[in-house]
This record gives sequence, structure tokens and C-alpha cells, in this order.
Amino acid sequence: MATRPRSGAARRGAGPDLSALPACVEEARAAALETDPGPPDPVKFADLRTRLARAAPRLPPLYHRSVLDPFQATLDGLGASGFARVLRSDPDRAGPALVVLDVAQVVLQNGERYREAATDGFQEVVSDLYDGFLSAEDRRDVKRPDKGAIPPLVKWGRPDFGPYTLPVDAVRSVGAKAAVVSLPPAAARRGLLAWAALGHETAGHDVLGADTGLRAELAAAVRGAVQRAGVAKGLPGYWADRIDETASDVLGILNMGPAAGAGVVGYFRALNAAWGSGPHLRSEGPAQDEHPADVLRGWLAAATVRGLSFAGAAAWADALDLETDADARSVVVAGRALTRGEARASAAAAAAAVVTTRLRSLEGHALGEIQDWRDADEAAAAELRARLAGEAPMPMRYARGVYAAHAVAAGVYASLAGDAPQGRIFERTVAALKVMHDGNPSWGPLYVVHPGDLAPRVVYRPPTRVAGGSLRMIRTR
Repeated sequence: MATRPRSGAARRGAGPDLSALPACVEEARAAALETDPGPPDPVKFADLRTRLARAAPRLPPLYHRSVLDPFQATLDGLGASGFARVLRSDPDRAGPALVVLDVAQVVLQNGERYREAATDGFQEVVSDLYDGFLSAEDRRDVKRPDKGAIPPLVKWGRPDFGPYTLPVDAVRSVGAKAAVVSLPPAAARRGLLAWAALGHETAGHDVLGADTGLRAELAAAVRGAVQRAGVAKGLPGYWADRIDETASDVLGILNMGPAAGAGVVGYFRALNAAWGSGPHLRSEGPAQDEHPADVLRGWLAAATVRGLSFAGAAAWADALDLETDADARSVVVAGRALTRGEARASAAAAAAAVVTTRLRSLEGHALGEIQDWRDADEAAAAELRARLAGEAPMPMRYARGVYAAHAVAAGVYASLAGDAPQGRIFERTVAALKVMHDGNPSWGPLYVVHPGDLAPRVVYRPPTRVAGGSLRMIRTR
């Protein structure tokens, strides 16, 4: 793959260092081409029931009540013949069979210690991102979520899908009350850009599903904001119709900072390169694609970062704008040609609406009031970044206020700047996350639903892929 120049900000010696972004894209491209499916799906009924019973002691008590027990009851209701019928009726495993097998896998992979360090680290990131939005500490004066108040469980598998989530509404069909988040198995070994997508999945799609009416309110707010921005050509409806993906991108950045924005640019370049269209963001957004065009998502990320509270927000936003500008060609969405100015203005309006609109479903609060990336978050990521790039033994505990989102952000920063070999940064990031997970009270003998309470649909989709089945499975492309 040809080496891309540094971002304009990096060339001028100002702002974040993205000089190793091409290397990160190449690593993610190579990982995306791996076909390792992960653990085989448990397709034999009796064997599955036996393995679930053996795996059960590794799950905290609340996940017994909210996932394992009702899932086992569903299996018992199906029986061996009903289970076989579900699998036969969905041979592509993109609908009901996917739900059954994925819920089984989240229990089995944890209980059978599949890639234990990476799985525990993955779980810690997902739990932290979910807790960051739903904990009582962050939701002051905002009611508890209407549904899906338990952090999702994680699994590895389906490399053809990329990162994806099965929201609470989907897994309820088998009795479960916690969403599922999945990463391709290659991401257990390398490629932090895929981990940066977890903000989109967990702080995005799974959070949007937790409060009744939240999506509809955000869609209306985005439609109105883009209309008021004075950009026509169908853009108000275009953004509103894609509110799940739009708001999930924004929420991921509110929870993980600019690292999630860099993940939008870098990971999508990597996937496009893996699919043969080159390491760049696409400038076209077909009407049938539920995701905004790639370049619109790049400018959306930059606009969201610009509104964050930390001191370096403007420099990071400039860098993301420049990276997106470098890829932008003739922008066409839903068959309409846009000027670059129209596209950027619409993205800025959409980002502001998602962040700042006061919502009835959140008792008059805005999403940006509940979550933000502040100077303290950036400082925590900076301290961890130095550790991840070094060779000294990793600490066995971390200071209060240092969380998994900081560790992933630190790893992404270190990788983008080329602070150390990517393999070392990845391994040390996972090691840090594993330590955090081992100390997480959610997974200890006294289960705490949201540790923050103790405080004083694929990431990407190829142009030719059509989502199959009637199941509403959210993928961040």
C-alpha cells in the first residue's frame, strides 16, 4: 500500500501526531483480510447445554439472572428439535440463528477462557463505555434507562461482519436482557483501530436502545438543525434517516475522545483497502446504505471533537478535517451532488444537534451534558500512552479515575504516532485492560451493575453487501 503523507497538522508541527496512521491502516487492512472465524458455533443441542452449565461459574450473578438463566429456559423450551429448526431456518446465520448462537458464545467464550486476556480486556472496554453513560454518577437528574441497563457481553466471531452489536431488543427474543458486542477474532491479536470502533457500538447503538424515544427525538433534532443550517438537497432527511449511525459516531467520541474519531477515518480506510477500493474514505453514499457517506462521517467526527471540552480539541478537529479533506472527491449522497461546503456544514449541524439538544427522553438534558472528553481524560490517556510505549512492567493497579476508555485512547494515540512497534503497543494495551478488568467490582463476588455508581449494527459494510434477514442487527458498517 502506498504511504500517505502526514496530516497537514502533523506536517506543520502542530497538533496531534498522525505520522504512523498509514501503518495503522495497513495493519487493520491485513487484519480485516483474516478469515479466522473464532470458536466453532455450538450447533449440537446436548453439547451446548452441558458446556453452558460448565461455563456458568465464570459469569457474575446478575448475568445469570439477566442472560444465562433465561437463555437456558429458552433452550429448554425449544428442545433439541426446535433448536435444530432455528438453525435450519436461518442457514446464513444472520437472523434468529445468529441471536441464539451469539448469546451462547458470550457465555462459552468467557467461561471457557477463549483468548482470556483479550476477552477480559474487550469486556472491560465495553463495560466501561456503557457504564460511562448509564451510571448514576454521570446521569445526575436523569432517570435510569427504560431498558438495557446492564452492560453488554462480548464475543469474537463473524469476521465477515466486522464489529457489530445485537441490541437488547434483538436478544430479548431468547430471554436475554443484555446486548452482545462482537469483534472479528483477528482483533484479539492486533489492530487497535477496530477497538476504537467500540465506542460506536457500545456508547452508541447500545445506549441509543436504552431509553425509549431517544432515537426519534434525535432524528427530529438533526433534521431541524440541518434545515436551519441552510443546506438543502435532501440533507435534512438524509441525516435524520441515518440517526442510528450518526448518533452512534457522535456518542463514541463523547465517550472515547478523538481516538474514536481517528478510528472512523483509519478503520474505514483499512476496510476499503481490504475490499479493493484503496485506503481512502468513500465520497459516495448510496440511498440504500443506512450509514452516511464516509467523508460525511469524517467531517461529523471532526465537528464532534471540536465541541469537546479538552484543551486540544481544536487541533484534533483540524487534523481530522484535513485527513477527511485529503480523501474527499466529488461528494454524492442519495444521488445528489454536494459541494464540500454543503457536506461539511450539514455534518457540523448534525453533530451539534446530537450533542446539545435537550431531550425529553433524558429529562431535559443533552447527551453532551452526560458525557464529554475533558482535560482530565486527556491527561489520563497521555500518562497511559507513555507506559504503553515503554518496556517497564505494566502496573498491577491503576489510579482512581483511569478507565478502559483511557487505555484504548492511549493505545490509539501511541499507535498513530509510532511511539513503539504496533505489536508491543497492542499487547501492552490489552495487558492494561486485563488488569482493569480483574479489579472491576462488576466481575467480582459483589456485583455492582455500574462501577461508576461507586464514584464520590457492522462498523463498516462493503458497497455490495446487503444486510440479510429480518433481524435488526446494528453494524457500524
